[in-house]
Amino acid sequence: MAFELGARFAGHSDWTQIIARNEWFQRMAVARLSRIEASCTVMAYSYAAREIFRLARERGWRTVLGQIDPGPLEERIVARLCDENPALLGGGDRPPQQYWEDWREECALADRIVVNSLWSQTALLAEGVPAAKIRLVPLAYDEPQTLAPFRREYPKAFSQSRPLRVLFLGLINLRKGIGPLLAAVRLLRGEPVEFWFVGQTQVAIPADLRDNPHVRWLGSVSRADTAQFYRGADVFLFPTFSDGFGLTQLEAQAWRLPIIATKFCGDVVKEGITGWLLTELTPSSIAAVIRRCLAEPTRLQEFSVNTVREQFGLEVVGKEWLRVFG
Repeated sequence: MAFELGARFAGHSDWTQIIARNEWFQRMAVARLSRIEASCTVMAYSYAAREIFRLARERGWRTVLGQIDPGPLEERIVARLCDENPALLGGGDRPPQQYWEDWREECALADRIVVNSLWSQTALLAEGVPAAKIRLVPLAYDEPQTLAPFRREYPKAFSQSRPLRVLFLGLINLRKGIGPLLAAVRLLRGEPVEFWFVGQTQVAIPADLRDNPHVRWLGSVSRADTAQFYRGADVFLFPTFSDGFGLTQLEAQAWRLPIIATKFCGDVVKEGITGWLLTELTPSSIAAVIRRCLAEPTRLQEFSVNTVREQFGLEVVGKEWLRVFG
């Protein structure tokens, strides 16, 4: 708390504060680890692991890096999206070059690097990270027992009085695909579709969509309050350009929601079984798959029944982590 208050008082920018916070954490961790005499394995997360791993190497300990995102490739994607969408803005400042140099040292010091998705693995390989170091372990999510009996029902046909309810939940920014999604909303004007946007808005909402009766801007909500939106929606839309995994996909599946996603995140959707994967992230491709939902409500019912969640359970994922440390 003292660190956060001091940083706020000093007026640190986002990246200055992020880097300072990571350095502060490493100093605290190194001080604690220095007291350990026995040999051990040290696991730390990316961007806050360099000093920890330096100590571990000095002691001859094994090191495991938990990579939280796709790294520099994702930053380049966001920079491109900002350049291509000046009217929407958003995206924030880019991290300084030292940020990535420190990360590359973390990768060099790590014996193993754990990524959450094949997309993150691909991104790290593109940066020259040795394939032999990388292990893929998805995020863990145990479905709440209260959702076990939940069943979803769809109408025989969607209409203006009972539209298809499409849920977008998370940060509303360029990286999450808001650019092509808003353009797709315009392509679907007049059709029985209602879009729910739940989350912090980090872009400028276009005037023609701000007061559109078929678009609901619901803002940030608590985790507990997300349940009402998962329950009320018909399909979950996750059109991300880049995500380490996207835990909301597993939350949506727990609510038996069919998912429309991209390949640039965790491998959750089974094409034609639990939802659809967008082969390209464009307004027309998003609009096309939503029209399939409109035309085939019985497919949505099938997808809802087929949701597969056991592979992401804590016990299964825990065994994968044990193999990393073994």
